[in-house]
Amino acid sequence: MGNPVPLAEIWRGPFLESVHLGHAVIVDDSGQIVQAWGDPTAVVLPRSSSKMVQGLPLIESGAADAFGLTQEHLALACASHNGAPIHTGRVQAWLAQLGLSDDDFRCGPQDPGDQDTHQALIRAGQTPCQYHNNCSGKHAGFLTLNQHIGGGAEYVEPDHPIQKSIKDAFQDVTGEDSPGFGIDGCSAPNFATTLMGMGRAMAVFAKAQEGQGTRASAAARLRDAMIAYPELVAGEGRACTELMRAAGGRVALKTGAEAFFAGIVPEKGWGIALKIMDGSTRGAECAIASILVKYGLLEADHPATLKRRNAVLRNWRGIETGMLRPAAGLI
Repeated sequence: MGNPVPLAEIWRGPFLESVHLGHAVIVDDSGQIVQAWGDPTAVVLPRSSSKMVQGLPLIESGAADAFGLTQEHLALACASHNGAPIHTGRVQAWLAQLGLSDDDFRCGPQDPGDQDTHQALIRAGQTPCQYHNNCSGKHAGFLTLNQHIGGGAEYVEPDHPIQKSIKDAFQDVTGEDSPGFGIDGCSAPNFATTLMGMGRAMAVFAKAQEGQGTRASAAARLRDAMIAYPELVAGEGRACTELMRAAGGRVALKTGAEAFFAGIVPEKGWGIALKIMDGSTRGAECAIASILVKYGLLEADHPATLKRRNAVLRNWRGIETGMLRPAAGLI
């Protein structure tokens, strides 16, 4: 990825101490660039920011309606959740509805991000299950689709019909042939595209309306589920949840590992994609919040914004030592 630009900065007193370099793009509903920072043609792995795209075949196949999935199910299908009871309880109920168990997942066990749940497991001498995995909602969606089509048990294999249908959907909404894939943390293929391609995909979700065709209806349902249930998409204290709430339903946001972030802005028909090159979450959260503030989609003085943009840094004694703030290009 050539020529990344400063997107977020760490200041210690009067000194610029660290810089997070990256690429970002806003794409409109005609597929054209509204604004770009760095190289919009950079090839990226969007990681969990692509979960909305991975959810399209779940609805388009008829599986979601055949199994009576609600907005809560669809929000979880797009989620990288904390593994809190509001997440795991719903995922377990979803599995039970399918007549399946934790053993049918292929995402692997993961320590829950929710600290109360994590500590409770330690006190009980228990190890995490696969339903604690932050991707278990997406995998419950995969299992639902798999039952609907009668697919084999190894649903994360790249040549499985589910993953082939996801690749087709991914290439269609990005408007590009994917150059390949990497294996994600949850073992599913994660298809590569350019940053602009990912922005274009998010713009598809932004302009989608139910009743305008199979794909548009599916995209609208997934987007609206995320906005309706931000707490299921991530969890308390997380950027996706807090910033969606702060934006008052005007945007859908989804983080991805290694400092990726995607945004859907229905009122403008915009898709946003960004990547911080050093993989820093703090850099990606500062950058996405700053883009939303720049375009009037988020209040600069909202507590959720200030937690990530122009955020005061303190040492262990509580003394203010510096600030995390957007680079000049995002102000």
